[in-house]
Amino acid sequence: HAVPGVVGTLMTNMAVELALKERGLGFVRAKVGDRYVLEDLIARGWVLGGEGSGHLIALDKHTTGDGVVSALQVLQAVARSGKSLSDWLTSVKLFPQKLVNVRVPNPGAWKENARLVEAEAQARQQLGERGRVLIRPSGTEPVLRLMVEAGDERLVDTVLEQLASAARA
Repeated sequence: HAVPGVVGTLMTNMAVELALKERGLGFVRAKVGDRYVLEDLIARGWVLGGEGSGHLIALDKHTTGDGVVSALQVLQAVARSGKSLSDWLTSVKLFPQKLVNVRVPNPGAWKENARLVEAEAQARQQLGERGRVLIRPSGTEPVLRLMVEAGDERLVDTVLEQLASAARA
């Protein structure tokens, strides 16, 4: 059977993805929400997935993201390892990740904004393999959610401002 792995979401920090891959584990991004994480876990035969909020799904224990169960699982793994939690996390340096909401009349039609589409292409080119761009319409309000992450916080700020400016245009 394939490489074991973890399911994250579109919002999972890129540093988590890189840390897992360095350890030979697979990683995929599901849409935001427990149900999408669960669907990907089942489809791949994997056991662990979740969101940055700490709502992790450990299919050998439960099928919904539960912060309390997640905390207990982490504490159990730490206790078994004999290392401290900070020892486990020293090698994972989260990337600066910033999110801006921009009010627009029709968030679902953002790809019709040629200036934003061009800004997104430029952003992806600027970031290359060193970062990520995510543009997604809110499901609950008339806003576009713009997210940029990279190892360099100044680059994140610059790229995010270019995207926000194009989205407002």
